[in-house]
Amino acid sequence: MSTRIPRIAGVGLLTTACLLTSVVAPSAGQASPATASDPAVLAEWNAIAARTILTENATPIPASALYFGFVSLAVHDAVAAIEGGYETYAEQPPAQAPASSEVAAATAAHRVLSHYFPASAGKLAADYSASLADAPAGAARVHGQRAGEAAAAAIIRLRQDDGRGAAVTLAAAPAPGVWRPTPDAFAPMAVAWLGFVTPLALDSPTQLRLPGPAGLGTSAYARDVAEVRAYGAAVGSARTPAQTETALFWSANAVVQYQVALRDQVARRGLDIAAGARAFALLGTATADAQIACWRAKYDYAFWRPVTAIRLAATDGNPATVPDPNWSPLVPTPPYPDYTSGHACLTGATSGTFSHLFGGTSLDLVVSSPVTGTSRRYDTAAALDAETMNARIWLGIHFRTAMTDGNQLGHRIADLTATSQLRPTG
Repeated sequence: MSTRIPRIAGVGLLTTACLLTSVVAPSAGQASPATASDPAVLAEWNAIAARTILTENATPIPASALYFGFVSLAVHDAVAAIEGGYETYAEQPPAQAPASSEVAAATAAHRVLSHYFPASAGKLAADYSASLADAPAGAARVHGQRAGEAAAAAIIRLRQDDGRGAAVTLAAAPAPGVWRPTPDAFAPMAVAWLGFVTPLALDSPTQLRLPGPAGLGTSAYARDVAEVRAYGAAVGSARTPAQTETALFWSANAVVQYQVALRDQVARRGLDIAAGARAFALLGTATADAQIACWRAKYDYAFWRPVTAIRLAATDGNPATVPDPNWSPLVPTPPYPDYTSGHACLTGATSGTFSHLFGGTSLDLVVSSPVTGTSRRYDTAAALDAETMNARIWLGIHFRTAMTDGNQLGHRIADLTATSQLRPTG
């Protein structure tokens, strides 16, 4: 169970071998003890990334996970090339000593963000200058910059022509169970291309199979409809005030919520720069791939949303469902299909990654929501998973099956990522 606490501050397809080859970084302890390696630089540039990706460039929330992944992998590789201790994601040239891993991290993040978001180049240049202001001139700074540039260039090279922004649309013929644009905007499927992007750790977006949504004629489907109809309605809902607050808490941008939560974890647990950079990179990789796999499932299954299903229940052939043409969810339905839930995939990948890093029953995870202006603490991955799955149903925008299957998919991706990428070198 969560505990409320006062608010805190907060390519054409690349070959699988190219993306999945892990390269052993130099031995731990290679960096000179005199060089700068403050892990605070990780949180600093993670916050800059959030501002750049979302606030300044309005990247769609599902796609934003990709860019957090790119930045965090470049930062990790730059740091690992100097500090050692973990495999790198992409092949790196040997780092010259002495080298500042702090400078390397800032350089890698700056380079990746500047490449993908040129409109923010001016602000990023100012951020970079401020970040390096206390780094003394000399070999450590120069070698750190070279390591950061090399790591960023490798990620940028690997991600060329990876499918981002491709002209993909979902044009399914209206039929019972089939997704169609939802009120009030009636917008086409957003970021439909995301499901066709080359993943970071998976072999393909469809590598991990899913059971699919419940059949329209089944009792499982009827239960899903009844639950969201009763608890997700904007008016006349069976939700308690506490359930409504929980639903609204999780209506915020969860990609950023989890990134901010990891900043707090790295600081409170006292992780060094190498372990902290790896933590951000594992989260970035797993959540990016979770969104890619999720969006492919949305595209392939194209299952209708609760607002459509409830209003058109007379067409589903299930005698246990009853239409309500005036039913509306607590919040507007996002413009993409129900199955699977992007929020559930993201959360499963996050709680799974945090379980690998910190232990599934000892998370001590603090998450904040700008929607409610509150923070909550989660001791276990199971508690985080359960609350977030309920929340999307209480918002009226997902069926239970989309939540459970999406969450499990996220966990499977987190497991695959943690066991195949950025492994300790002994």
